[in-house]
Amino acid sequence: MQLRNKQDFWSGIMFVALGVGFALGATNYSMGTAARMGPGYFPFWLGVLMALLGAAVALSAIRPKAEEVEMEKFDWKITGILIGSVVLCGVVFNYLGVYISVFLLVFISSMASHEFSWKVAAIVGIFLVLFVWLAFIKGLGLIFPLWPSFLGN
Repeated sequence: MQLRNKQDFWSGIMFVALGVGFALGATNYSMGTAARMGPGYFPFWLGVLMALLGAAVALSAIRPKAEEVEMEKFDWKITGILIGSVVLCGVVFNYLGVYISVFLLVFISSMASHEFSWKVAAIVGIFLVLFVWLAFIKGLGLIFPLWPSFLGN
């Protein structure tokens, strides 16, 4: 057995791990039946399907006919920027409100791109803030602080 496509192999392993994790986590909830689904039914079967898909991808990477692909060096700086922007958004969400924290999330995570443009990041940030407002505030009626708390909403 020769590992020909390392990128597909490790992607498949990641999907298997995530799928198994979700399926096991879903067993903590009531499953129900196909006709009367409980809260654990959909995540369980989604996890199972994800694990099966991951296994298929990983196994296809070790076939003799698989395209030979080497993995590039893992970029920890990009990972740090992405995870850091999500953590920052969660930390400042209640203090800065939806509008500013979502905009910061988009703008900072855009810096992880090798083709970063502050104009594009600002435009995408504005559109995502508008989408969040339409979908979650107006559409679903969720109650979040919209503006910074120090402005005295």
